[in-house]
Amino acid sequence: MQWNLRLRAAERGIWKSAQMRRMLADAGLDISAGKMSSWWAATPPSIRLDELDVLCSVLECGPNDLLTPEPGKVAARRDATFEAATGSLGGESSSGDGASRVVAPRFNKPRSTPPL
Repeated sequence: MQWNLRLRAAERGIWKSAQMRRMLADAGLDISAGKMSSWWAATPPSIRLDELDVLCSVLECGPNDLLTPEPGKVAARRDATFEAATGSLGGESSSGDGASRVVAPRFNKPRSTPPL
């Protein structure tokens, strides 16, 4: 997802994170300076729905204006995961009986190798 907070804020004449933070506080959302800075500078790893609701209210926009899907990144990540899973086979195909299965770690949640 692409995070468009600064673009939407600029469209409303908000140029500084401190100004945005004051507007959020006036709307009932008190957040720390650090959290506002992380929202302002980069894509947040997560955001609560109630926070998103207040942001959208203050910026007079919808969630789809703040968050833009990036299907190319999803496809690239899926391809990289698939290559990692099949690359260790050395080009061999699985026979379907489970004898030559590859155990690949899940993204950001690695698993230990199963016992032999």
